[in-house]
Amino acid sequence: MFQNNMENYKKTCLYDKHVALGAKMSPFGGFDMPIEYSTIKDEHMAVRTACGIFDVSHMGEIFVCGPDAGKFVNHIFTNDITDAPYGKIYYGIMCYPDGGSVDDLLVYKMKGDLYLLVVNAANIDKDDAWIREQAAGYDVVIDNKSDVYGQVAVQGPLAEEKVERLLGLAVKDLAFYTFKEIDVDGETIIASRTGYTGEDGFELYGSHAYINKVWDVLVGSGEVAPCGLGCRDTLRFEVALPLYGHELSPEISPLMAGLGMFVKLDKPEFIGKEALAEQKANGVKQKIVGIELHDKAIPRNGYPVEVDGKEIGVVTTGYHGLSVDKSICMALVDARYAAIDTPVEIRIRKKTFPGTVVKKKFFNKSYKK
Repeated sequence: MFQNNMENYKKTCLYDKHVALGAKMSPFGGFDMPIEYSTIKDEHMAVRTACGIFDVSHMGEIFVCGPDAGKFVNHIFTNDITDAPYGKIYYGIMCYPDGGSVDDLLVYKMKGDLYLLVVNAANIDKDDAWIREQAAGYDVVIDNKSDVYGQVAVQGPLAEEKVERLLGLAVKDLAFYTFKEIDVDGETIIASRTGYTGEDGFELYGSHAYINKVWDVLVGSGEVAPCGLGCRDTLRFEVALPLYGHELSPEISPLMAGLGMFVKLDKPEFIGKEALAEQKANGVKQKIVGIELHDKAIPRNGYPVEVDGKEIGVVTTGYHGLSVDKSICMALVDARYAAIDTPVEIRIRKKTFPGTVVKKKFFNKSYKK
């Protein structure tokens, strides 16, 4: 997941805060990002049991507006935003014509004919170019404001109480996958309730100055743990949330990833619909599955999955599950080996270790109902 070359990487507006806290920094998605402050396990458990804050300012914010904005976003997005109300958020995928994934993203329905697309950091430039390329013939304006916005994610069962009391933001009324705009400190911020950890939580979008203030208040309180991308990965993985480049890619369609509920084939049209309809009708050749190993060997991204000495897939993400105390992974395997309880082996260097195909969701989510 993480790279080691430290040259030519961007810095978020909170970079100096991370360095001051002694965070372990490493490149991710084109940015020099904090991986951990204390330990991945401690930060992971802080989010599962209390509250943690993540710098997610590396994520991209691309606005689409204009008379054709709704029609255009529906054209490039697998989910259906027809008649979307203000304040609603949709998860989905942008696909290539062959059904492969350009990126997974969130679409925020803003006021009027304005939409906010929140995309993955590593894909900002690619997504921006792709979106503009598809816009020919649509009366829309595309505005990439990724460098303008900072963003933090406050996650955990105590997140609502911390955001309300420490920041003075009224967020209790937000339902899951909704947002509101709030006037504060002379600007309008966005507060949403989604999350990428399996726990309740909020995302706050605002100017660099405002996001720095939020960080200082929450971390300075001693009640909210600063958390790095290391535990963000272990948290999202345990609840089967995909990471682009691992469980989704140009070669891995949303149906292969088990994300069919976010692909609305009853929409009139969208890019990739024909290929995805064919996949649904005839079945996919490969699927993302969960695998539990029978001992403590830890599967990692790229390790082969085998049956009877034959490679039938590859690990996409693997860890020792911190919330479940098991060696687990997600893997892309040939569809005929994707059934629950199928025995498989993971090759770790020169040895193979037995495992079993299980549900991808290793840990139950605790979102706001």
